[in-house]
Amino acid sequence: MKEFIAANAEWLTVFQLPAYAPDLHPTKGIWALVKHDLGNLAAADLGEITRAVKHRLKKLQYHPDLLDGCIAATGLSLDG
Repeated sequence: MKEFIAANAEWLTVFQLPAYAPDLHPTKGIWALVKHDLGNLAAADLGEITRAVKHRLKKLQYHPDLLDGCIAATGLSLDG
């Protein structure tokens, strides 16, 4: 990896992140939004839970503001 980075340094920027950094992981925010709606679900079986999770994830696709908020909460930038 170090060789690849060195060979492509003219266009590649690498940032060293901590090994475990949940605060820098936008999917943590997404799952928090999904779990918020599932807190009171009294599912009869695993299939019902699966359908509820898929439904909530599908709904989030239509709310880019929420998704952007999860990325913004990390403090990371998508801009180079």
